[in-house]
Amino acid sequence: MTVSTRAPSRQAWAEAFADASDSDAEIQAHGKYFNCSYLIDATEHTFVVRVESGKVTEVAVDPGPLDVPYQFAIRASAETWREFGKPVPAPMYHGIWAASFQRDMRLEGDLLVLMQNLRCITRQIELLRVIGSPV
Repeated sequence: MTVSTRAPSRQAWAEAFADASDSDAEIQAHGKYFNCSYLIDATEHTFVVRVESGKVTEVAVDPGPLDVPYQFAIRASAETWREFGKPVPAPMYHGIWAASFQRDMRLEGDLLVLMQNLRCITRQIELLRVIGSPV
């Protein structure tokens, strides 16, 4: 008898991400002015995360290029996102700056908005260690 394991659906991941973010004490402490919309591009799948006053109001799964607007994008290979999703990531997969300097991660778009919300976005990416990779 074999047991197959299956990754959660993209929609289930999106819901888990929103729940983890909305219930995270650090994001809620810092997030009063955390307002933005950004793209997580994992090559195989994309997600647009919309945040208002520190709460995730929407996670669009695999939207078309003009379906959901976003201010900036965090792009990396599926393998890089999988490394981010490990409980203890390997060196250079522990943060977006390390991955963008040493791995294949790219930050694109209105980077001022990213910098204005950096602490909360960094924390959201750290939550992948708990909920797992989006791909």
